[in-house]
Amino acid sequence: MAYQALEHLFSPIQVRHTTIKNRILSTGHDTTMPVDGTINERLLAYQRARAEGGAGLIVLQVSGVHESARYTTHLLMATEPECVDGYRKMAEMCHAHGTKVFAQIFHPGREIMEAGEGLLAVAYSASAVPNERFHVMPKPLNQRMIDEISAGYVQAARYMHEAGIDGVEFVASHGYLPAQFMSTQINLREDEYGGSLENRLRFSVDILKAIRAATSDDFVIGMRISADELDGGGLDADEVLEICQALQPHLDYVNLTLGTSASLGGAVHIAPPMAFKAGYIAEQTKVFKDGLNIPVFIAGRINQPQDADLIIKNGQADMCGMTRALICDPKMPNKAQNNQFDDIRACIGCNQACIGHFHKGQPISCIQHPQTGREQQYGSLQAASERKKVMVIGGGPAGMNAALIAAQRGHEVSLYESGKQLGGQALLAQQLARRAEFGGLITNLLQAMSQHNIDIQLNSRVDVAAVQAAKPDVVVLATGAAPYERPIEADDSILKLNAWQYLQGTAPRGKSVLLTDWRCDWVAPGIAELLVKQGFDVSIAVNGLCLGETLPLYVRDDLSATAQRLGIKLIPNARLYGYDNGTVYLQHNTSAEAMELEGIDTIIACDGQVSVDELGDALEDLGIALYRIGDCNTPRTAEEAVYEGLKIAAMI
Repeated sequence: MAYQALEHLFSPIQVRHTTIKNRILSTGHDTTMPVDGTINERLLAYQRARAEGGAGLIVLQVSGVHESARYTTHLLMATEPECVDGYRKMAEMCHAHGTKVFAQIFHPGREIMEAGEGLLAVAYSASAVPNERFHVMPKPLNQRMIDEISAGYVQAARYMHEAGIDGVEFVASHGYLPAQFMSTQINLREDEYGGSLENRLRFSVDILKAIRAATSDDFVIGMRISADELDGGGLDADEVLEICQALQPHLDYVNLTLGTSASLGGAVHIAPPMAFKAGYIAEQTKVFKDGLNIPVFIAGRINQPQDADLIIKNGQADMCGMTRALICDPKMPNKAQNNQFDDIRACIGCNQACIGHFHKGQPISCIQHPQTGREQQYGSLQAASERKKVMVIGGGPAGMNAALIAAQRGHEVSLYESGKQLGGQALLAQQLARRAEFGGLITNLLQAMSQHNIDIQLNSRVDVAAVQAAKPDVVVLATGAAPYERPIEADDSILKLNAWQYLQGTAPRGKSVLLTDWRCDWVAPGIAELLVKQGFDVSIAVNGLCLGETLPLYVRDDLSATAQRLGIKLIPNARLYGYDNGTVYLQHNTSAEAMELEGIDTIIACDGQVSVDELGDALEDLGIALYRIGDCNTPRTAEEAVYEGLKIAAMI
């Protein structure tokens, strides 16, 4: 029985003639798992984890409806009869777990990210209005192409219906092709598709009517659309509400999101990072719920079941998209329904391994749950064939996950940490501006570890003698890293700190602070934001093209916007050369020309780390099975640390 506080989230909902068992939705999202445009075993395994975990509805990632819809090289395609078999397998799998499944039918229009063989694609739109983000100038669609693409939508829906998929979702969100026809700023046509609202909706109306005629009365037809594209060149909330009301007779639900793919500022809302308030979309959607007579689904950083239940209770939506929450913990729905809230591994909105992988062209995963995307290999860990004594040295994310997985598999596990608490560098990361949720990585691991008999030894610095005394069968070394001190020529006229020293409490001197950002990640921007709010005058010398160059795109773009709003001065392509007599010397990292800065009081160096592995070198000759994981191999990120903890512990 559902826990009393979540009675709204776990009540069923009827959409047309289809009953969905709860209000938790996995929205359509690219996984980068398809390799030939069809549903494969890897994608089936990925979605099976979410169906088994209790999601009420899974909306599949976009399926292209025409050859010109290939906006990436790894989307699904629903243009040939051969696609039906894969969709049928997906439908049967979801239904076996009581989960309904819809499929997105899709054309990006001018929003083309990449094409095959490294070439630029031919892009189409309602009119020749360029895309800002991808720098695409589209070709206006003629009537023949409109007819072809429209027929493609209908044929794709027919294939889904034949396969047993419960419905289709017409994708008009994020500035994709239907939205391009809807927009007065993009649709400049003077024919029957342009001008009045009726004309601008003709493309969508004709397709939606034809889908109904080509399928059946019980087949669900919904639409995903951005409630506000949050971009000066896009649809605003008033326009979108009017559009939804006009299309309502042809739809069984609307699925609201925010933002647009067309601009950097608008695209941030496609997968809003942790800097954004949890569930912030709900503040804008009640007007849609009140103004429409069909169910309203929403998605926008809803990562906790309690938040989703409250949104539904408050009449802001009928279903909540919790996609990244389900990537982080596929079992979240079942845990929430069984009142196991403490056991839910909460998404922290880091974007690193989910959409961050997608933007790199790699299958998605999760830094906290590396089993995601690797379900075939790690989805069901087997108990160890022989119980071993496992000694894990180092209590950061790598060591914690190694200890957890080894204990889950039945080993006798001890975890040694030289500090007073577990967490490693994540304890510093959570102190950065708007990064407090990063501490959830540690909270979640601690909770999972508490379910197992792991001997945790804090304030315990391990040496060779301690290892010999413990007589382990296996040593997992996770001793991490220490700040790298870049050699420079300098005097004592300027105070120089490293990022760790600042975050551990050492205060800057004077008024003007320069951060040197070799990492090009979120450390320097996060410290800079803290400093500005403390009243310092802040500059960042970035050893790259832009702030956050190595980060997932939406995190990077949010950091860039924040730096501009706060007046943080940015110096790109710069490395620290030295300082004396109050003058800082920088060097341009491509031209090698010198740059001088006067009036700097403190430098905070974000120069990365070096591995701490002296113990490992000393243990190699003892004859004990030894594995290194995380930063003691080479300094990287929490994602590699947690994954390597899983990988090694799964093979012991």
